[in-house]
Amino acid sequence: MPVKTAEEEVTAVVEEYLECIYRLQEKEGVARTSSIVKSLGVAPGTVTNTVERLEEEGFVTHVSYRGVKLTEKGRRIALQVVRRHRLSERLLVDILKMDWNNVHETACRLEHSLTEDMLDHLEKVLNYPKTCPHGNPIPSKQGRILEEETQPLLALSTGERGTVVKVIEEEPDLLSYFKRLGLVPGALVEVLEKPELEDLIRIRVDKENLVVSNALASVIHVREVVED
Repeated sequence: MPVKTAEEEVTAVVEEYLECIYRLQEKEGVARTSSIVKSLGVAPGTVTNTVERLEEEGFVTHVSYRGVKLTEKGRRIALQVVRRHRLSERLLVDILKMDWNNVHETACRLEHSLTEDMLDHLEKVLNYPKTCPHGNPIPSKQGRILEEETQPLLALSTGERGTVVKVIEEEPDLLSYFKRLGLVPGALVEVLEKPELEDLIRIRVDKENLVVSNALASVIHVREVVED
């Protein structure tokens, strides 16, 4: 019987934690335990104990008051999980025609059951997509991930325009809201006004004037459109 590698022996719980830490690192630079608690919806004590175990097994490093970061070993596994998750989302949206705002939780369950052989076939059927339905890049089989250079919509100045590339939050109600506003990958957005004393930004999407909060504008990443 072949000996299993450390990656093959990783449990679904460990995969969820490593994926969560990866996402938080990408967004905030570090994964604080409070953020992990909020993201996974588990008790603080459970997170503390699990992070300690992950550190003992060499998946993460944890410095008090500075947060949790993936080691190379942990990042390698996290990227495998992210790959399975984002290909699962493409399957659910492109093949099963589910709404993009309702696929995250289903993909979380599906990702743990997909083998590498299944992923190869799925990727072929999907015509080798580069991103998930929310615009986030799908890691390659070799663990490489190509991030397009983007910036938050909030970073654009008044009068500047950008094309929506990705949405970095996948909470269903939020995605449903963005879809209603037309703030989806490929949409052209122009910043109309950024009032200094207000926590909002006025934008134009598809000839429609809208107002969104600064917090929401920070999770929509765009590629700036440079005028000739």
